[in-house]
Amino acid sequence: MISGSLPYIFEPSHQWLGVDGSWSTFTVSVGIPPQEFQILPATNVQETWVPLPQACAQFGPSCPYLRGVPVSSSSLGFDTGQSTTWSRDGIYDLVSEQNLGYDGNGLYGSDTVQLGNSTQNGPRLEHQVVAGIVDDGFWLGIFGLGPKPANFSSFNDPQPSFMRTLVDQKLIPSLSYGYTAGAKYTSSTGTVGSLTLGGYDSSRFTPNNVSFSFASDDSRSLTVGLQSIAASNTLQGDVTPLTTGILSLIDSTVPHIWLPPSACEIFEHAFGLTYDNTTDLYLVNSTIHSRLLVLNPTVTFKLGNDLSSGPTVSISLPYGAFNLEAHYPIYSSNSSNSSINYFPLRRAANESQYTLGRTFLQEAYVIADYERSNFSVAQAILTSPLPPRLIVPILSLNATTQRSPSAPLSIQSHELSIGIIAAIGILSTIFLLVTILVAICLYRRHRNLHTPNRQLNAKNWLKARRRSDTQRWVRELVAENPKCPPMSEHPAWRDPQWSKDSPKPWTWVRRQELPGCTAEQELEGGWASPVVSPSAESSPWQRGFLELPGHEARSKRGSARAEQLRSNLGALIG
Repeated sequence: MISGSLPYIFEPSHQWLGVDGSWSTFTVSVGIPPQEFQILPATNVQETWVPLPQACAQFGPSCPYLRGVPVSSSSLGFDTGQSTTWSRDGIYDLVSEQNLGYDGNGLYGSDTVQLGNSTQNGPRLEHQVVAGIVDDGFWLGIFGLGPKPANFSSFNDPQPSFMRTLVDQKLIPSLSYGYTAGAKYTSSTGTVGSLTLGGYDSSRFTPNNVSFSFASDDSRSLTVGLQSIAASNTLQGDVTPLTTGILSLIDSTVPHIWLPPSACEIFEHAFGLTYDNTTDLYLVNSTIHSRLLVLNPTVTFKLGNDLSSGPTVSISLPYGAFNLEAHYPIYSSNSSNSSINYFPLRRAANESQYTLGRTFLQEAYVIADYERSNFSVAQAILTSPLPPRLIVPILSLNATTQRSPSAPLSIQSHELSIGIIAAIGILSTIFLLVTILVAICLYRRHRNLHTPNRQLNAKNWLKARRRSDTQRWVRELVAENPKCPPMSEHPAWRDPQWSKDSPKPWTWVRRQELPGCTAEQELEGGWASPVVSPSAESSPWQRGFLELPGHEARSKRGSARAEQLRSNLGALIG
């Protein structure tokens, strides 16, 4: 049974920002009063990073917006002096991504952080680690998905991450998430990213049976065995840039894909790329770009737990995923309104730089479970319109669950989703109500059918008894009573004129006189049952039939009829 907190759906802002591509952003609010920023989820960072006003000091007036500050705001960045809850810790290195050459410092402190804007009901946590940044390498702010605590002056005072605090405050069921970066190239509006904290959205990927274990180095937890890379329909047809497996880190903090130089060289020829020594980026001229748009080549990454064997999953990226634009200030000679096409491929200097960045996560969905130390990668679903969400909780190891805690996370064998749980509850309630209504209807029907049937049976029985008793009374009166000879022997019976002129008392008796067993009872105006005495006043159900009501009224009518009967009988036997 699933109980406790539910996953949190971190809604995307539906804005696409970035100087190294168009990326689906999310909104966070920092400080009191809240200051809003468009940020990118980072799988290899633990803190929240937002640009400081100094980050736009040397750029044009559009810089704040390009760095994630809302257009409606007059702010240039995170103003620590305007936040009443800001507490400064000091300036420290931005440790993440230093192996890729990303250098920079951050103004670290603690403040209130809320997911979403100030009008949304997102989680708001106090005393969260926040870094104000000015470095151009991290153009947009970052929301860290990592669970590790931050340490500043001492390792004896670790500051918990936002994700850890969510779990500790029981705002999400476990230390886990599901994320895909979204893809702007799928349509005019693009397919926005998806981020679920404490679970995942199973409607956003194609399931598979492959599960990956975390790497022993906790700074590179999401490491996979990249066994091969194959590209089809390129300028040179089908090529295989990577045939020997490498260990590569999945990291949405950076935009690019970092591969061995030998693999990059094959990409250069197959896609007509030009290497720029100044920026270390691969550029695509307009002619090649047009040809690639027509060819629409596909690049497939084959992932496994090791370098060459075991279960694998393949993630395919169309050319659109690599068709990115670099904006100012990456190319200082360009204005802020111009861009240049580039291919997000980088030459790795060593094995520590092998990385599958945000470009890869446009077409991949990753589910990370930090409590079980495993994760999954699947092909993302980018259909338009997107299917309805199907959110699946990942339960904590401390929660009651049918899945063994040691079992690896599988994105094919899901626990019940929130929608299914709600549907089961609603259907159960409806079923219970319908059952009660049916029971009430059956009870009323049984009662209504039972009572009229007994009344109807009693009435039918009485009618039959009346006919039988009337006929028997006539027979007794005429044939058995010594004073009453049979009618067939009476002279008037044989006289045809009698039948025409007489009042036909015998006929009148059969049709209209009250039934009775003897002439005396009939003359007295009562009716004597052969079973129960007429004096008994017990319930009609106890007697087995209904007693005729109104005995006294019938007695009066019976007396008048008795006088007429005596007169007629006298005529018959006299």
